[in-house]
Amino acid sequence: MRYRYTAVNASGKKARGTMGADDKGDAIARLMANGLTAVELEAFGENTESKSVWQRDIGSRDIHKGRLSRKKLLAFLNQMALMMRAGVSLSMAMDVLIDSQKDRKMKRILQEINQDLYGGTPLSESMGKFEAFPKLIVSMVQTGEENGRLDTAFERGADIVDREIAFSARVRGAMGYPIFLLVLTGVLLGIINTFVLPNFTGVFQQFGASLPAITRNVMNAADFFAKWWYGIAAVIAAAVGGLMFGHRHVPAFALSADRFRLRIPFIGKISAENQTARFCRVMASLIQSGVDIVRSLGIASDVLTNCYVQDELARIISDVKIGSTINASMARCPFFDPLLVSMIRVGEESGMIAESFEKMAGLYERQAENSTKRFTAMLEPAMTILIALVVGTVIISVVVPIFDMYGVISGG
Repeated sequence: MRYRYTAVNASGKKARGTMGADDKGDAIARLMANGLTAVELEAFGENTESKSVWQRDIGSRDIHKGRLSRKKLLAFLNQMALMMRAGVSLSMAMDVLIDSQKDRKMKRILQEINQDLYGGTPLSESMGKFEAFPKLIVSMVQTGEENGRLDTAFERGADIVDREIAFSARVRGAMGYPIFLLVLTGVLLGIINTFVLPNFTGVFQQFGASLPAITRNVMNAADFFAKWWYGIAAVIAAAVGGLMFGHRHVPAFALSADRFRLRIPFIGKISAENQTARFCRVMASLIQSGVDIVRSLGIASDVLTNCYVQDELARIISDVKIGSTINASMARCPFFDPLLVSMIRVGEESGMIAESFEKMAGLYERQAENSTKRFTAMLEPAMTILIALVVGTVIISVVVPIFDMYGVISGG
């Protein structure tokens, strides 16, 4: 067998190459005989084409573009913070995580980071190669390397991720019941159009009853949806796909769409509060970690999801670079409300800007949560009334002709 290896010698110098060996154990023994310790050992030249689909390494795609769930990222940050606080070396911490890691993708990421560390690459630079680690976390780790406080960097990164997980869970919980009602409405409409109305249509036609306008309209709508449901689904899918494509590939469209989204009643307010809360939380964590203001603003812009807000932050960054204060630059941006601008001004004048951002982050997180609860509180009865109207309209459209038929039969 031929093996491709990456190894280090006693002084930590990295070496790469290929070698022949009977098996993996023999390859490791040969490297050790030459004073090398294997870091990575990979067989090549074997007939992988003959392997079944179950035997192939399904995780062999580019791990640099892979994503991690927030919970896995949080677990990694917490473990690193704990080991850095206990004084464990980076190489030993990576060895511990690799040995205990069950997720294949995460294990491969950690193995490559470990190889980079052996080769002298800084941890933040190695983490920056993977999309699994957000720029925010990478920047905090880089600052931790510079000031010798990696434990604090990982703790603050874990705190941010933990807060985002908790906040997202609260929002999903608040929206759960309205979404359930919306799905229930769709299911009821499907059942009525598929099973109920067609049966009554045949009965009415058999008796030759004169149908009132409400019944004719309901029957026509049901017949239209039954015949053209695939066309309607295709139009909806095309519209959604077009919007997603435009938002992703047409900057002008994305800017206009995100600005419009902030103006939608209720939804726009919730979205604005979410974006502001996230901006303040990121700024507070970065400044506390020692990241300079301009760089913090740039990272915060990358973290946000609204293109309009990102565009406004780009203008603020340009102003700050030429000497403007943050609060003066934010005051010229219509997105940020006067309360936030005033608090940032107080923070800048008192030298406690990180604390100001942190307090405002908590305020906007509570406001976003309360706004979401109020919105869902209004949405729930609205959805209930909608279901009642749909079902009531169908019942009336069916019952009225039945009574007419009964009257005709009785009169006959």
